[in-house]
Amino acid sequence: MDFFTDIATTILSQMQKPTLAFLLGGMMLAALGSRLEVPQPVYKFVVMVLLLKVGLSAGIAIRSADLATLVVPALLAAAAGVAIVLLGGATLARWRGVAPMDGMATAGVFGAVSASTLAAAMAMLDAENISYEGFIGALYPFMDVAALVTAILLARLSAARSATTSGGTVTVGGGGSGGMSGAGGMARDILVDTLRSPAISALLLGIAIGVLGRPESVYQSFYEPLFRGLLSILMLVMGMEAWARLSELRKVAHAYVLYGLTAPLIHGLIGFGAGLIAHQLTGFSGGGVVLLAVMAASSSDISGPPTMRAALPEANSASYVGASTGLGTPVAILSIPLWIALVERTIGL
Repeated sequence: MDFFTDIATTILSQMQKPTLAFLLGGMMLAALGSRLEVPQPVYKFVVMVLLLKVGLSAGIAIRSADLATLVVPALLAAAAGVAIVLLGGATLARWRGVAPMDGMATAGVFGAVSASTLAAAMAMLDAENISYEGFIGALYPFMDVAALVTAILLARLSAARSATTSGGTVTVGGGGSGGMSGAGGMARDILVDTLRSPAISALLLGIAIGVLGRPESVYQSFYEPLFRGLLSILMLVMGMEAWARLSELRKVAHAYVLYGLTAPLIHGLIGFGAGLIAHQLTGFSGGGVVLLAVMAASSSDISGPPTMRAALPEANSASYVGASTGLGTPVAILSIPLWIALVERTIGL
């Protein structure tokens, strides 16, 4: 009983923190019909600065990190991304009434990572003085790319098999070639497109500069002081968008509602398990376990949707965007205190 009381108390206290307060405030404004808007260029700038900050901090930490300490969590993060997509392919994509292409696209977006959710979790841990590995941001691309590549490849190969069975042909979106023989080329095309996406590009640039350069002065004077203020703006925007996207779920099957509500928790448990393995093998910190669970629980709000639109134009964007932004992201952010409480009760923080 004390276990559930501790979790409830932690969740209540975290909801009063700025990160979740701005998210809920944005949802409340949208529900009341407020006309408050954040211009799209400002939103993109905020996201770019946040990703550069996360990347820079990861790159600076990587310079002094032990290779084995970094490699094991990175491989586990990639494995978690693949596992999440395979689980979505075996459940949502096979749900009666759900088009396999739509289901796989949704699984891919949910397997990819929300940088804003990761940033929110980092802010929560910092506020609680909970330490975590500085290179944690470098795990983002491993899970993100692995999930997107797996989902798109499986969706395309499934479409190719269906077309072959029915005696037709299949056209592969995004410039790839159709059929089973084009799987290797499709994987390369998807990988290149993903690495060129704004979110991944900004994150990888930050990591590269942090590893190869000496950006500590600009990091301390510009990126670090602005981080929490910009994050609050991002949470406000996401709250308003989340409420607006709820209406899109009326256009898709009830399966997406159930998936959007439950998948973040199930996926978070996958990330939590991967974090525990990393903890046993390398001494991965409790804060790191929390963040790995948060990455797995999150669904991509920046790189995933445009990647899916380009690679799988046949998929209904209302399904994966509505389920992800309308339900998946709020559930993932609101579940952050759950992972903190679970780690406290298992390995400690």
